Amino acid sequence: MVAQYTVFGRQVGSHYLSMATLGTTFGLSYLALRKKSPAKEQTPATQASNSDEEAFIKEFLRSAEAEGTKQKH
Repeated sequence: MVAQYTVFGRQVGSHYLSMATLGTTFGLSYLALRKKSPAKEQTPATQASNSDEEAFIKEFLRSAEAEGTKQKH
C-alpha cells in the first residue's frame, strides 16, 4: 500500500502527488523555455502614384532586405 495524504479533505496517494508535481514542473518549464516565433513585421503601405513606381519600391525593399541579412551573417 502507498502512503496517503489528506489534500483538501480527500485522501490522495503519494504516487498521484508525485505525478502531479513532475507534470507541473516539466509542463511549466516547457512553456517558459519554448521558442516563440517573432511576430511578422507589418510594412507601411506604399503610396505610389503608378504601378511602375510601386514595383520599384517593392524591388528596392527586397534588395535592401537581402543585403541586410547578408551583412548580419
